[in-house]
Amino acid sequence: PAALPPAPLGFTDVNLNSRNTYEVSRRRSAPEHLPHGGTAPAEPAPPPQEPAERARHRVGIAGAGSSFAEFFTRNFFTKRTKELKPAVQSAPGWKLFGKVPPRENLPKDSKIIQQEYEARTGRMYKPPPPSARRKNIEFEPLSTTALILEDRPANLPAKSVEEALRHRQEYDEMVAEAKKREIKEAHKRKKIMRERFKQEENIASAMVIWVNEILPNWEGMRATRRVRELWWQGLPPSVRGKVWSLAVGNELNITPELYEIFLSRAKERWKSFSETSSENDTEDAGASVADREASLELIKLDISRTFPSLYIFQKGGPYHDLLHSVLGAYTCYRPDVGYVQGMSFIAAVLILNLEEADAFIAFANLLNKPCQLAFFRVDHSMMLKYFAAFEVFFEENLPKLFLHFKSYSLTPDIYLIDWIFTLYSKSLPLDLACRVWDVFCRDGEEFLFRTGLGILRLYEDILLQMDFIHIAQFLTKLPEDITSEKLFSCIAAIQMQNSNKKWAQVFASLMKDNKEGDKNHSPAPKS
Repeated sequence: PAALPPAPLGFTDVNLNSRNTYEVSRRRSAPEHLPHGGTAPAEPAPPPQEPAERARHRVGIAGAGSSFAEFFTRNFFTKRTKELKPAVQSAPGWKLFGKVPPRENLPKDSKIIQQEYEARTGRMYKPPPPSARRKNIEFEPLSTTALILEDRPANLPAKSVEEALRHRQEYDEMVAEAKKREIKEAHKRKKIMRERFKQEENIASAMVIWVNEILPNWEGMRATRRVRELWWQGLPPSVRGKVWSLAVGNELNITPELYEIFLSRAKERWKSFSETSSENDTEDAGASVADREASLELIKLDISRTFPSLYIFQKGGPYHDLLHSVLGAYTCYRPDVGYVQGMSFIAAVLILNLEEADAFIAFANLLNKPCQLAFFRVDHSMMLKYFAAFEVFFEENLPKLFLHFKSYSLTPDIYLIDWIFTLYSKSLPLDLACRVWDVFCRDGEEFLFRTGLGILRLYEDILLQMDFIHIAQFLTKLPEDITSEKLFSCIAAIQMQNSNKKWAQVFASLMKDNKEGDKNHSPAPKS
């Protein structure tokens, strides 16, 4: 019978555009079994009893579909694979998700690869020394900076020579800038370390002088020029609390036993306040009990807001209960003053430098000073005198800024109250605030106002460009990068002298003028 025409391969062309293993298998294995004419070899005619249509269909799929059947039988039916596998040994095998490399393509050892490279190029390969592999790696830009040197993907237009050179120049500039920035930061870190090391050496040497010479002879040496100069430089942390206690004094003659008495009273009141159903308080003392209860409740609220970044005064912290005890005992010791916002910062600084009973003694005596007592008892007439004295020296030292503040009607109470109430412990970094406390214990209330003028002098140029709102906001929250060297150099430049009158003389004259004014405005006696 005549040979049948080659069967169409239409049903195999459906997956020509797919990226699956069948496509790769058909393309690689099927051509190997096709003759040069490109048509599939005809199979022997089917037995006579087989229908002709069925025979033609089997002939059509014999050539093109052999690899398709071979693929599935190789992967899933391992027993039949041996029967249907072609005899070609060098052909690569197949698996479901990729090609199995032929046996002759086994992984090569690195030494073999190096030998092949040397044989092909005719030269020995010398790896670069470890130090020269990535020279100046610490100055290389991070992230994707170097991508500017890469060629574009194949589906995009290639870079021109000019563009490649420009990119190389931009990359070199970025590397140079990164290197310059890194060198600058390294110099800055070295400078900070040198200053810190020098400061630690000065503190260590000063501590020896304070412990061995000054403290044993406190009364005789505290007013000498040498001690005052050493005091100005800042007290060593190990002797700071002791010097503060000696400088503040104990005019109130408070003993540790007296502190325990008032602390036990405070604990009793806390217990009675916590028992809401209790009726132990008498009706005639209702007003004072309500005031004390308000003070104790305010203490609880303020403690959590005291140095929140330190966490040591927060609930559960090591100094939370200690701060609560000192403030509660003071409200019972001075019910006429009670608790005022800002006290928690003063007590916290003392607790960080003194034992519990000593901190309470220093706290009570410090708040008994005329300036602190005037502010914490909210004595308006005395506060206005302090503000007036401050403005006298403000105008004397910073006339331009003084007129600028006057033009906006910005009075000292807007920024001074917060500074005085907390003794700068809230407005300044803690270590800088402690140094302000050092000289405050030496010079008294005058230094508090001198520190305020030093802050204004430090930021004078910035404040002259601000309006009322921005000045008030700026002075309420000072920059965190303020350093002790800059601040104390500005404080030293402030002259606390006006018309040959010092702070105490100016304040005394204001007090005298106020008394004379009160006499002139007093009503005449009845005849």
